[in-house]
Amino acid sequence: MHHDIDELRNFYYQRSLGRVVQRILRDRLTARWRPEVSTGMTIAGFGFAAPMLRPYLTAARRVTALMPGPQGVMGWPAGMPNHSVLCDETAWPIETGSIDRLVILHGLETSDHPAALLSEAWRTLGPGGRMIVMAPNRAGLWAASESTPFGLGRSYTTGQLESQTRAAGFVAEWHGSAVYIPPSDRRFWLGSAQMWERTGARISRVLIAGVVLVELSKQTRAPAGPGVKVHVPSPMEILDGVGLPRPGRAPAARVGPRDA
Repeated sequence: MHHDIDELRNFYYQRSLGRVVQRILRDRLTARWRPEVSTGMTIAGFGFAAPMLRPYLTAARRVTALMPGPQGVMGWPAGMPNHSVLCDETAWPIETGSIDRLVILHGLETSDHPAALLSEAWRTLGPGGRMIVMAPNRAGLWAASESTPFGLGRSYTTGQLESQTRAAGFVAEWHGSAVYIPPSDRRFWLGSAQMWERTGARISRVLIAGVVLVELSKQTRAPAGPGVKVHVPSPMEILDGVGLPRPGRAPAARVGPRDA
């Protein structure tokens, strides 16, 4: 099953609970990637990551919200030139190695081909590029709630998320969790959300978060190992093209006066 664009938009922009979740996740993202240091970067999001990308619109060179076909697309941001694109989840209209930062939210857990999706993320990220994946926590209440987008699709533990992304070639740099309030619209939980986030960050083993976050990097290394041949040029290859020395003309014999 895939998310529906209308349901996602209503949750994050119309529902009070969704606006609180949006603020929590965006705060976690900007704490890792400060908007002021994104000057000149190309930043993209896949799935429904548009709410996370707004802080980067001013400083980044380019910001693109990639939305998969089965989900649908919406114009974003409102009142500004459009930055959203409808795409195939395994064939993005992005040049290879052109993205500096990538956010995946509501994209991996509902993907029909998660391994191919991560391969496409690898292709589009540049060397040293960073990606943050936000996914439902398998042990949390949110993954069991069908009243929010986090109750649809696969849920993950941090270890499962790191294992799947490692298989795609990524290197885990950091992991965290967020959204410690229950999936409830009650005012008490909405009003105390920030307090629960601060508490959960300190005692995460006691409080179970609804979302797991993993930051990964794309590291490219030169091939090495016993199967890689190393070519050492021979002296003749180094001197290839250098003409061999040719014998010069023998100096003319000095002719002196004949002996008498």
